[in-house]
Amino acid sequence: MPTSSMGGGAPPAAVSATGLRKSYGDKTVLDGIDLRIPAGSVFALLGPNGAGKTTVVKILSTLITADAGQARVAGHDIAASPDGVRAAIGVTGQFSAVDGLITGEENMLLMADLHHLPRRERRRVAAGLLERFGLAEAAGKPAHSYSGGMKRRLDIAMTLVGDPRVIFLDEPTTGLDPRSRHTMWQIIRELVSGGVTVFLTTQYLEEADELADRIAVLDDGRIAAEGTADELKRLVPGGHVRLRFFDPAGYRSAAGALREAVRDDEALTLRVPSDGSQRELCSLLDWLDAAGVEADELTVHTPDLDDVFFALTGSGAPAGTGRGDRTQENVR
Repeated sequence: MPTSSMGGGAPPAAVSATGLRKSYGDKTVLDGIDLRIPAGSVFALLGPNGAGKTTVVKILSTLITADAGQARVAGHDIAASPDGVRAAIGVTGQFSAVDGLITGEENMLLMADLHHLPRRERRRVAAGLLERFGLAEAAGKPAHSYSGGMKRRLDIAMTLVGDPRVIFLDEPTTGLDPRSRHTMWQIIRELVSGGVTVFLTTQYLEEADELADRIAVLDDGRIAAEGTADELKRLVPGGHVRLRFFDPAGYRSAAGALREAVRDDEALTLRVPSDGSQRELCSLLDWLDAAGVEADELTVHTPDLDDVFFALTGSGAPAGTGRGDRTQENVR
């Protein structure tokens, strides 16, 4: 989990934006976006497909211009000093910049050339980054022979050639297997521990929960909510304890005693409102004991980022499907 910034005052903003707007014809993609991202942190931008996540990244990285609004990245105004922004950032998107026809080392050297590194520095920087990302042994092989995870690591290594202060990762783990995704998470943590600021867009809610110091949910071109993962989870009601019974008679008896519970007669389950805290669970268990109710299975559901996402983006999701479900069987 991310660590909080310590110190007396707020850290300087690595990225700030006010009133960013962008339209394509009659379609408004961004409708007034405000952001402030402290230096040395991970900021995650969540949203459904078409919400405008990639458009935000393209504007802040100077690939396209905003119709209105202002923004500064690494101390440079994106409109007045785009070259300064480009010199201070790295961008890795869903589609790799890796050239599959040349080797991993040649990809790195090509990037070093583009950054105009001195000739003696090029091989040293390339070799160091290939080693850092576990690609030294494959450095002489054509990049098309790399696995998806290796290509993504090479892509980020290439991004770091210019020693950027801010890195934009636009859905960097899309299509990766779980092992490669966790490897990428560790790389991102190491980058931030070295002082880099990471702007992450993702559709993986677990990824934002694991990595981000702050999260914003983008929906229909607007920021629907912003805060830490815990702050966002507290916005959504719906915590409950799910009691399951194998004996229909026991279920009927419990349903009569727990009149505030939501019944599911077909599944022999009761949902009792609860915030999932230890105090509430102890109280519920004591009450069940006193009432002579014996559930065969107990599941605690606390709102997670799945619930936040569905609530704030107007999508529906069945209750109890998030990662907040924790099951304890035969608890009575």
